[in-house]
Amino acid sequence: MKDISRFGTREIAAVAVMSALTTIATMIFTFPFPTTGGYFNLGDAVVVTTALIFGPIVGAIAGGIGSGLADLLGGWMIFIIPTTLIKGAEGFVVGYIAGDRENRTLFKTIVAWIAGGIVLVGGYFIAEAFFLGMGVEAATAEIIINVPQAIGSFIGIPISIAVKDRLKL
Repeated sequence: MKDISRFGTREIAAVAVMSALTTIATMIFTFPFPTTGGYFNLGDAVVVTTALIFGPIVGAIAGGIGSGLADLLGGWMIFIIPTTLIKGAEGFVVGYIAGDRENRTLFKTIVAWIAGGIVLVGGYFIAEAFFLGMGVEAATAEIIINVPQAIGSFIGIPISIAVKDRLKL
């Protein structure tokens, strides 16, 4: 696996571009969920794409910054910190489990995507139920939008496969 501690100009540029894309994808289509004040969005597809193309560190930083910024700009203030942590963790988990791009199998990629989805759904459940004080009932209700959001992030897999051979990283 590539040395994940190496962080140079290319990685900084990738974080900047992919954070912006994550913010845009998150904000372009939102479906609010009144019970918790959360919303369904398409940003997780970019988080998964980023993690699969650039690895766990860029995936974590860009996923966290881009998604947290979308909450800030969209007015979902209560979610900024949980979103930054959850989406950052999602990006890290997907990139870490998927491993090195050269030795990656489709099976490993799908396992990484599933693990990222579990981080997303579980992370928001824990954050809403216990840290944001919304209660278990409200957090359970929001699973109905978090699971499809996690499933929708699957689109990041074919995008990353299509892009990976075109990038010289």
